Order: sequence, then C-alpha cells, then structure tokens
Amino acid sequence: MPDTDDIPAIALGWHRSAQGAALATVVQTWGSAPRRVGAMLAISGRGDMAGSVSGGCVEGAVISEASEAIADGKPRMLEFGVSDDDAFAVGLACGGTIRVLVQPVGTALPENILTELVAARAARQPVALITPPGGIPRLEATGHAERFRMDRSGFMEDGETFVAIHNPPLRLIVVGAVHIAQALVPMARIAGYDPLIIDPRTAFATDARFPGEVLLDEWPDEGVRALGLDGRTALVLLTHDPKLDDAALTEALRSDVFYIGALGSKRTHAKRLERMRAAGFMESDLARIHGPVGLDIGAAGPSEIAISILAQMIQVLRRGE
Repeated sequence: MPDTDDIPAIALGWHRSAQGAALATVVQTWGSAPRRVGAMLAISGRGDMAGSVSGGCVEGAVISEASEAIADGKPRMLEFGVSDDDAFAVGLACGGTIRVLVQPVGTALPENILTELVAARAARQPVALITPPGGIPRLEATGHAERFRMDRSGFMEDGETFVAIHNPPLRLIVVGAVHIAQALVPMARIAGYDPLIIDPRTAFATDARFPGEVLLDEWPDEGVRALGLDGRTALVLLTHDPKLDDAALTEALRSDVFYIGALGSKRTHAKRLERMRAAGFMESDLARIHGPVGLDIGAAGPSEIAISILAQMIQVLRRGE
C-alpha cells in the first residue's frame, strides 16, 4: 500500500504522545493530480508531517489548515488547484485540482476508530474507513469487494460519504530461487509488491543471487504457512520440482491467495493437475492455477518470462480474471 504506508500508525502515535495529530486524505481529483484518491498525510501538532497529498504542491497549506483543525477539533474539506508550474516541479506534465479532507484525531477521527484501523492494517485485514458527511467515521470489513480488489477509495453514490480503502500491502511469494526469480523479484518490488523467496536449496537461495531480499530456506509448505496466505498474496512456483512446488501449491489451494502461477510446459501442468486431483482438489480449485505461468506473449528468456508473470498477476488482481 504505497500511498498510505504507516501513516495512520504515525498519526496515532503523535496523538497518544499528546502532540495532537490530524490525518489529511485526498478524496477527489480532477486533471493530472499529483496523488491518487486515498493518499494520506499525517500532521502533528508540532508541524511534523509524514506522507503526502500532492507531492509537495499544497502540503504547506494543508499543514496550516491541519494545525487549526487540531486546535479547534473540527474537520476541514479543502480544495486546491495545482498550477502547471507547480505540477511540473513535482514531475507532472500539467496541473489539476484536488480535494483534501482533514480530520483531527480524537474528535473528527476518534482514537478508538484509528486504533482499530491501525490494528487491522498490522494484521493484514482489509478494511474501509467510512466517513459520512458531518458524521463519525466507522470501519467496515465487508460490502466493498470491488473497491478492495481495485484499491479504489472514493465517494459513495450519495456523493458525500467517503470510503477510504486500507488494503494490506501486496505480497509475492516465490518458491524457487531460480533465474526467473532473479528477474521477477525486483520487477515485482517496483510494481509495489513485497517479495519473499522460499527455497530449501541453499545453493540457490543466496544473498549474492538475491541481494537485500528476504530468503527462507524452509520446506515450501512450512514456509508459506509461516508467512500466511491471504487475498493480497500472489504465489509463483518456479522450482520445476513437484516435491517442492506441490507442497506449497497444496497450501495455496486451501487459501484465498489472489494468484497462483506454476512454471512448466502444458504436459508438466497436466501431470500437476492429476496429482492435485489425486490429493482431493476439485476442478474449481484447479482452475485457479495459472499454468504454464504468465501471459502468452511469446516470452523468451528469464527476464521476458518474468514480465509475462507480473503482467498476468496484475491482470488477475485488477480484472479478477
């Protein structure tokens, strides 16, 4: 969740330290706005800030308004026009307009609601923070399936109630520290995923081959169980060894991971499906496995295969296909 990071937790910490705090959230944009709807900025009573609502264009004005909101305990709905010159300064071709909701913590945004939000995020539980016009925000874990899938915050049909989506960060668990993984992992990180690699073969899973990455040398089923599998996780199996891949695949089919991809030819995949049928899985379960893994773009070589895998992951996540 790159747009929000740990901003709610930071705001809660400032509030509890008696500094005072406010959360500013982008609720609407027009034109080439610097930040997407749902982007957040935390402001302390001392003027500290974390996050961004405009990439630097209007932060000064938002901080000023937030300081007043912290003082009087009242929320603010702000609207800013970002000029072409200001937009260019933060890397945009042209300007736009944004609306920003400022909520002082403890009044407009009650401490108990913010505490529950921070706890849900820490537990990787997707929740929506609902702010009705002139009302007290509430948290909802259901009823917003499409918004959760698309990471899409925005106003409800009444045009006044704002829904801020707080999804767990996207994760990619790769089983098999092979050449394709060496290309896929950094690509996935650029795309906003938190990647992890599982491979009990220590000759493959080395810091030299995957500098700075999280490497688990556990058996794949034990590794994925320890990490936990949820609807914001993609699992890609690359070992080409049924003893390793099947162990993790069995765990994935029992979970609600949004994507399962498995390397191998059509013949290899057919044998994989037979093994899963023998293990008791239904055809509806097997249909979740993308094999051979990746979009059919004629990929040649590890890097192009990695691109096809990442593209398919995004397609499944965003389109539900």
